[in-house]
Order: sequence, then C-alpha cells, then structure tokens
Amino acid sequence: MHIGIALPQYGTHAREESIAPFARDAEAAGFDSLWVGDRSLTPVAPSDLYPGHTPDNPYPPEYKTFMDPLTVLTVAAAATTRVRLGTSTLNAPWYPPLLLARTLTTLDRVSGGRLDAGLGIGWLRDEYTAVNADFGKRGARLDEILDVLEGIWTEETFEHEGPHWRIPRSYVGLRPVQQAGPPVYLGGFSPAAMTRVGRRAAGWVGVTLPPEALAGLWSVARAAAEAAGRDPDALRREIRHNPKPGASAEEIAGVLRGVRGAGVEGCFVDLQQCVREPGAALELGARVLDLLRRG
Repeated sequence: MHIGIALPQYGTHAREESIAPFARDAEAAGFDSLWVGDRSLTPVAPSDLYPGHTPDNPYPPEYKTFMDPLTVLTVAAAATTRVRLGTSTLNAPWYPPLLLARTLTTLDRVSGGRLDAGLGIGWLRDEYTAVNADFGKRGARLDEILDVLEGIWTEETFEHEGPHWRIPRSYVGLRPVQQAGPPVYLGGFSPAAMTRVGRRAAGWVGVTLPPEALAGLWSVARAAAEAAGRDPDALRREIRHNPKPGASAEEIAGVLRGVRGAGVEGCFVDLQQCVREPGAALELGARVLDLLRRG
C-alpha cells in the first residue's frame, strides 16, 4: 500500500513558507504522495453540519483558515520530483469545467505527470450559494464536468453543449503529460456516488471506515464497473485518515494496517487536526511510516 501525507494547507498549518520545505522533506522521508483538500468558506451560521459534528461544533475549527488547494499543490510540485500529487477532494461543481481542465492540465505538466485528480461534490450548501452554483444539481454538474475533462484531454478539437455549460468548438493545444489525462478519482459515500466511481473513475477517494462499511461501499463500485464493461480490478482506492488530536504514531499506524489489510491501494494521513505545527506533523508522519515499514 502506498502511503501519503497531507500538505500544510489549513488551520495552524496554513503557512506559505512551510509548503515547499514540507513537500521536500516528506518526499525525502519516503512518502509516496502529497495531498490537499478543498474548502471555500466557513459560515458563522452554517446551513449544514460537517459529518459527525454538532450545532455547537459544526465543523472542525481549523477550517476557518484554508489555503487554495491547487496553488498549494503547485508549490509542492515545484519542490519535488517523485511523489504523486493528489486532491481529496476538489469540489468540482464550484469551478467552470473549461478553467478546471486548464488548471489541472497545467499542474500535470509542471509536475511531470504526477497529478491524481480526486473530485467530489461537497456537503455544505453555503459554499454553493457563495459561488452561485445549484447544490441540488451538484451530481449532474459533476457528470457534465467529467464529460468536459475527458473531451479536452483526449480530443484535438472539442466542443460541448450541456445543461450547465456550452463550449464552442475549439483547438486544444495544451495536453497533459499523462495519456488521456490525470487519473480521476471520485469521492462520496452514497450508492449513486459509488456507482459513478465504478462507471466513470479510476477509483475512489474515501476515508477510513469500519471494515464492513468499506467493503460494502467498494462492492457497489466494483459491481457498477462490471456492469459498465470495465475491469473492476483496475479500480483503486486512496483513503484519507484524519487522526484525532493527541493520537500516537502507534495508534495511527494501527488504523493504517487495518486499511492495508482490506486490500486498499493507497492511504494518506491528514495530521492538521492532530498536531498544531507542520514540523510536528511531518515528524509524527515519519514515525508512522517507519512503523508500517516494519510490519
């Protein structure tokens, strides 16, 4: 199983001077991938609660400070040469697909073909209100975005006429390094989301869950892939683990061993809610990596 770590991006870790050194040191420590997430705002009176939270604590307080994910990933790309660079997840329906395709293609090029594009649809209606997007149609918007990305990444000239966007036929001169474009992973936990993973994606960007829940969701994606005439064994999982504050390296490694035992292909730790300093996160992550290497 490949092991990754989240880049310093939000909360007390959101320091521009930390990104490049953190990325270089994480690559030198042996991590396989570096990851970012996507939040656009933290409302004072939010429309929805973050999963597992309460009205008195509606979302992780660290979310009040959040750096742009693709800018952070670009800095990391320039500071490294080997590690994969992933988004888990980029909330695709917030972005015009033409501009999203241009940015992702550019990032794939400047990284030498190391981008994994993990896309999702989010959970907070306020974020859709703020970018003038329809929360109720976010799944349909994601499907249309996937159509646009596929066309721009594979066709010499491209046009699109859909319910949400129209793109006149145009030349596509900017090509990604990775053939047919960066691998697109999709997030979500509903049957519809997992079916979309199986039908359309390279795999799933999920979170650590009890083994039975993980297996159940994955079976939906695999069945959808088979029904669509795709190879279910070609699908991959990239799982995020968000340790609680004060979690030890041994505890975190234990969770990741369970994920590895479930046959998951990749897992990364986001330590920005666990410790307050980027340096401490990298030190803790390196200890976890060492424990996993031992068995």
